[in-house]
Amino acid sequence: MMKKIFVIVLFAVSLVTLVACAPDSKVTLNKPDTEIQFTSPGTNPELDKPTDGGIVAGLGTGLWHGFISPVTLIISFFNPAIQMYEVHNTGSLYNLGFLFGVAIVFLVLGFLGARRR
Repeated sequence: MMKKIFVIVLFAVSLVTLVACAPDSKVTLNKPDTEIQFTSPGTNPELDKPTDGGIVAGLGTGLWHGFISPVTLIISFFNPAIQMYEVHNTGSLYNLGFLFGVAIVFLVLGFLGARRR
């Protein structure tokens, strides 16, 4: 029974995610006192533009930001100046590094969790 509920929830989340990723899509859900908008990601106007310090984040920085992303997510709840993702980046290489960093963190955590059992 639990597996069936999980599959239904996973299907619903996947469907909403796929609809939200369609080009020029905008899905708005309205409930009393709440508004949720699902929009597709847009272009990054800061792509390949250096920060005030003259730095553009690349593959290595993306990898590091991926490693520390669980910690920065928690810190960002309390300090809005802290963000998980650097907008002044090189684009594809930074994204690749970030995703590899996140994947490595969760693979290591999953491996360690499986060994404890």
